[in-house]
Amino acid sequence: MPPIFDKPTMDNYDYVVIGGGSGGSGTARRAVAYGKKVAVVEATEYLGGTCVNVGCVPKKIMWHAADLQDKISHHAPGYKFNGVENAKFDWKAFKPQRDAYIRRLNSIYANNFDTEGVEYHRGYGKLISKHEVQVTRPDGQTYTLKGDQICIAVGGRPTVPSDAEIPGASLGIDSDGFFDLEEQPKRVAIIGGGYIAVELAGIFNALGTETHLLIRGKTVLRSFDPLMQETLTPWMEKTGIHFHRERNVDRIEGAKGGPLTVHTNEGETVEVDAVIWAIGRHANTEGMGLEEQGLKLSETGDVVVDDYQNSNVPGITSIGDVQGKWLLTPVAIAAGRRLSNRLFGPAKFKDDKLTYVDIPTVVFSHPPIGTVGLTEPQARKQFGDDAIKIYKSSFRALYFSMVDENHKEPTVYKLVCAGPEERVVGVHILGLGSDEVMQGFAVAVKMGATKQDLDDTVAIHPTSGEELVTLR
Repeated sequence: MPPIFDKPTMDNYDYVVIGGGSGGSGTARRAVAYGKKVAVVEATEYLGGTCVNVGCVPKKIMWHAADLQDKISHHAPGYKFNGVENAKFDWKAFKPQRDAYIRRLNSIYANNFDTEGVEYHRGYGKLISKHEVQVTRPDGQTYTLKGDQICIAVGGRPTVPSDAEIPGASLGIDSDGFFDLEEQPKRVAIIGGGYIAVELAGIFNALGTETHLLIRGKTVLRSFDPLMQETLTPWMEKTGIHFHRERNVDRIEGAKGGPLTVHTNEGETVEVDAVIWAIGRHANTEGMGLEEQGLKLSETGDVVVDDYQNSNVPGITSIGDVQGKWLLTPVAIAAGRRLSNRLFGPAKFKDDKLTYVDIPTVVFSHPPIGTVGLTEPQARKQFGDDAIKIYKSSFRALYFSMVDENHKEPTVYKLVCAGPEERVVGVHILGLGSDEVMQGFAVAVKMGATKQDLDDTVAIHPTSGEELVTLR
């Protein structure tokens, strides 16, 4: 096991990073690559942050399990595979296997720190001056790390209402708690309509849990392009997810570990075995002493930064979810690396920064969604209706040609183009393989590709992705 430091090894560090998640690791490792003395302070037991421990990675593993169940149950018969119809997912056996893989990733993070020379300090980091971080170890002992530069990279956590706001709210769990479930609940209510709620609902439903989704609006993913909302919502319902639209939760009754009753504002009741809150996230800035040292925070507790990740206090920067922009792991890593390039790298990087424009993202729904750039409403608002041209297509992927009609997943592709040159300012795709297709087209959008550039690209056949270069 690589060493965990319990005291400073020098009087002053070049860089002290509070938070050992993806962003904190990315910026720290880039800094030591430039020969700097770096310490990372992590409050939890494991490195890797949300993504590795209770986010992207274990979520995607569960998505794969659910996707495989879909294929076995609904697709294999069409391809004349016999004898697999009764295959059943064993949640209780799968969880420790999944967790063991995550622990291996934690070890890789720690080994990388050790190999490259990043000091890993286990404890809660609090800013006690503009150049000092107090570390409170798990045993309660404290010590101080001094640094020329300090980076706040503590991430965020799921938001859960208090029992005062919604009686019985604490009977539910959050998305972190999803990964603690030892056994698969027979019935679950998920509260929320964003991507986390959608992903968890899809996993539960595919694996055979009776799944209820309580949303405030009429569709899920309301910040996404309307075509994505309008296609995915009815398909999720068709697959068996029980939608409760335009609902707010009034109270939850029951006992921890027992059946729960969710009461909505419409007088409706939903009986389930587990309730999961998926209504958003907020920054982990409480108790860090940031405001006492003059750092400006937003109303929601995010660290306010400029385009270069600088806070309003010289020498203190912030990256990742805690600064409230684009709460995505690759964004945190990219911002962190560029920050260290600028702070510690050669002169060519003196203005290096992450541009928070045209960032691709994927929703691991069933089927998945990939998106980059502006939605159609955003583009019309920015450029005007007359400057926007939309290209879109709806089809079934070849894979589903052998699958029963009731289980043929939809595929919809949409290009949002602006100006006389028809620059592609938005790509929104839903369907089999969209998560993989999106990465390449995100490069094209970032480079300023036009519709003609796509037209000039020879299609790869037969694929779903070829549709984006043949749209008319």
